[in-house]
Order: sequence, then C-alpha cells, then structure tokens
Amino acid sequence: MSADTIRADGTVLGFDVGARRIGVAVGSAYGHGARALAVIDVHGEQVDWAAIDRLHREWRPDGLVVGDPMTLDGGDQPIRDRARAFAGELKARYRLPVVLMDERASSVEAAQRFALDRAQGRRRRRDAAALDAVAAAVIVERWVAAPGDATPL
Repeated sequence: MSADTIRADGTVLGFDVGARRIGVAVGSAYGHGARALAVIDVHGEQVDWAAIDRLHREWRPDGLVVGDPMTLDGGDQPIRDRARAFAGELKARYRLPVVLMDERASSVEAAQRFALDRAQGRRRRRDAAALDAVAAAVIVERWVAAPGDATPL
C-alpha cells in the first residue's frame, strides 16, 4: 500500500466543495456507509479551516475523499479548479492520502434522499442547509463502493 492509498478499513472524511459551502461527511468500508456531519461556510475564497480542523481532530481520519465536480460528459467546470485546490490544501495541511471521487449527480441523489427523509418525517424544511453534507455522504459512499475508481491526488 502506497502513501497515497487510504486503508480499506479506514475512516474517511468526505467533502462536497461548493462556492459558498463545503459539505462534510464521515464514513468507512467497515461501517458500510457514510453519515452527513457538517456544512462549512466559505466566505469569498476563505474556507473556515478552524471548523475543518475540529472535525479532523474529532474523527482522526485515515484519508480524505473530495468530490470531483465534472460536467456530465466528464469535462471541466469552474468549481472543479476550486475543488482540486481544496484537495491539495487538505493534503498539505493534514499529510493524509487524498483522493478525488466523481461526484456527478451527487447533489441530485442528495436532494432525493432529503425529500424522502422529509416525506418520512425525519427531516424538516429548515434542515435543507444540511443538503451539502448529504451530498458529501453520497461521495463517501461511492468511494466505499468503488475505491479503485478514485483518483489519488
């Protein structure tokens, strides 16, 4: 196993990077899934690193999974540069393996999960701010299901 590989039984923090918010989730192959944790605000180009540092200390992940926001045909879009820069900063800051995971349609899947939870009474409309964290959980679950599909940074 190389230094760029996340342990198969390891815990990961997953990130859905947006222009205004970053959704964060935790998961592992051992736990068979992921859980939405938090939404971190982004002000301009400034990420709330203190909030991410707290999550890192609390969960002590073995690796980090960042959603790779491609267009539906696999091309670049403006937010992709931001996500890749964020992933690079994570790697430098925490010295952990970081991988990029295809996140196409993760927001749609997260919205569907949120709507189902609302219909079943597990979420309220005011919980909609957590949608980015649900998208991060989708990204982590994709990594758990197919870690070989991830691109090491």
